[in-house]
Amino acid sequence: MSTDQAKFVWYDLMTSDIRAAESFYQNVVGWSMQDAGMGDRSYTILSAGPTMVGGLMPIPEDARAMGARPCWSGYIAVSDVDAYAARVAAAGGAIRRPPDDIPGVGRFAVAADPDGAPFILFKGNSDAEPTPAAAGTPGHIGWHELHAGDGEKAFAFYAGLFGWTKDEAIDMGPMGVYQTFASGGPAIGGMMTKTPDMPVPCWLYYVNVAGIDAAVTRINQGGGKVIMGPHQVPGGKWIVQGLDPQGAMFALVSEQR
Repeated sequence: MSTDQAKFVWYDLMTSDIRAAESFYQNVVGWSMQDAGMGDRSYTILSAGPTMVGGLMPIPEDARAMGARPCWSGYIAVSDVDAYAARVAAAGGAIRRPPDDIPGVGRFAVAADPDGAPFILFKGNSDAEPTPAAAGTPGHIGWHELHAGDGEKAFAFYAGLFGWTKDEAIDMGPMGVYQTFASGGPAIGGMMTKTPDMPVPCWLYYVNVAGIDAAVTRINQGGGKVIMGPHQVPGGKWIVQGLDPQGAMFALVSEQR
């Protein structure tokens, strides 16, 4: 990956049942699964065709003891993890796990914005930049959405940290403004002040699928739960938000109903 691009480059699911999660996402999204071969550390690589897009891992025991629940996390590429960790703290965010190395892979730190939404800073060992998938390619993440404690303040935090820029601002009436943002190209996501039914500030990642109605059927058949949608969003795409069988929140997006 390019290590100074300030874009999301990887996605992890921490789960309470890794085999059940593998089965669910394989059926719903179509990812192929492969053990990462990390010895005594369980980690499953998720791939869309030939491209690795993320991984599944059990919730670490120390995190479980502190009440951690199944959830998805996004990795944002930076040029220097330690320097960016210091910048997060200086801007009012928090470092929940200090910078550390993943042998043979890269360096990372677990961070949170000032409202507590977590994300991961990452610098890979290789500066090689893979060919990006075409927009809408099934199995790839097509949108990144922040449900913030305060949308405007959150945008200022991330813009100051990563240089993200405002794209389109969508008036959602009583729900406020949905601010899309970019990182040196087309919009890659949106931010909004969270609604009361969202328990805590968080990032939500939308996986591309070939058709939303068929995906909803697979969610229900697999023991997941649809919590919003499907509905059409500005631009014509269809989305759905759900919970997997272990309770992790996820979302899907499609060009087709």
